[in-house]
Amino acid sequence: MFSQFKNIDTAFMHIKTFSIFLVLANVLVMGFCIYKSYDMVNAAQNRVHILYNGKVLEAIASDRKSNLPVELRDHIKTFHQYFFNLSPDDKAIQANVSKALYLADESAKKQYDNLRESGYYNNLISANISQEIEVDSIHLDINVYPYTFTCYATQKLVRSSSTANRKLITQGQVRDIKTQTDNNPHGFLVQGWEILENRDQDPKSIKP
Repeated sequence: MFSQFKNIDTAFMHIKTFSIFLVLANVLVMGFCIYKSYDMVNAAQNRVHILYNGKVLEAIASDRKSNLPVELRDHIKTFHQYFFNLSPDDKAIQANVSKALYLADESAKKQYDNLRESGYYNNLISANISQEIEVDSIHLDINVYPYTFTCYATQKLVRSSSTANRKLITQGQVRDIKTQTDNNPHGFLVQGWEILENRDQDPKSIKP
């Protein structure tokens, strides 16, 4: 009789051990399935299907960090183009500068106020001068936040009789404001911006 009880107890222990093992195995399998499901969902979200000429094309979405230097340079370039591409028209100047000020902090507003008080914009209008800018290069340091930059550009002052080139160097920092809008599509803000150099590149005017 004691032998039967012992056998029953042993069988119960085996069943208990097997049950625990089965439960743990189910938990591991379910955890693995949930992990793979999230992984597949994330992979699917990174794929964009585009319909082009009746054909479905697949594009892979990349995270922002991988494109950070490209986005920063484009933001800096766009800001300088808005600030320095000017027509000899007061409304056109204000419209362009207003777009630039959405991309920068009060340091850009101070530069604008200084130029306006010095009569710079009035001289452009009275002399009928168009101002254009070409960004030559942007040196960017993304290892330290906020990201510092130095922008090298060439200004072209176009008159009816001649064209003059000027060398422009500016520097500042860029911080991420975490919000993208129509006026600031990259969601960055130029801060501590200053003009280091803005002088004639060639003392002789270049005739067009």
